[in-house]
Amino acid sequence: MLFSWTSSLRNRRLRKRNAYFGYTLRFYGPNVAAAYYILSLKGGFRYAGQTEWFRTDQRGNFSWDFINHKDSPLEEVDMSHTDINYTGLGNLEGQRSLRSLSLRGCTEVDDWFLSRLHVFQDSLEELDISHCPGITTGGLVALRNLKGLRRLDVSSLSRISTPGLVIILLEEMLPHCQITATGYDHSLAQEEEEGREQMEGQSEEDTSRAGIR
Repeated sequence: MLFSWTSSLRNRRLRKRNAYFGYTLRFYGPNVAAAYYILSLKGGFRYAGQTEWFRTDQRGNFSWDFINHKDSPLEEVDMSHTDINYTGLGNLEGQRSLRSLSLRGCTEVDDWFLSRLHVFQDSLEELDISHCPGITTGGLVALRNLKGLRRLDVSSLSRISTPGLVIILLEEMLPHCQITATGYDHSLAQEEEEGREQMEGQSEEDTSRAGIR
């Protein structure tokens, strides 16, 4: 009963933290609403055309100066180790100039979350989803929509059992993207070579069958 109560309390807090900031959006616009949501989860961001980052301090406090930039879109967002989830991502969907997004170590980021990133396909260039325990190989397929990606970090994804083959898949989907994949126990190079041989063998077998027919 104690475990059930604790789990229920955590879920309620999670839903509250990721609630849609409709009131802020209505009165201050999408940029301020997104900024407020990020800071409420102790994340950080930088407006386009500026060098200053807005972040919370160790106590979770932050400067309200971000309200003065309601006409400036967000260009870089760092949500590393926060509780951002699929629902909360809706608070960022209006940021069509978002170039860099870090989700490193976010426990609530999963395959459904990745499927929603297509809204940034026209702007996103850098994505860090390393150390996210909820991501599987199936979820990574959704990244094929992000054709503008130039850097992708998929390091230490605990539910990826064949990282070498996953890298092959990602390289084929995103040929212009630099992919980082560290933190795996076995040799990625060996697995990648085996994967390529397996794929080539399958291709030759298919060709042979086609010739027979």
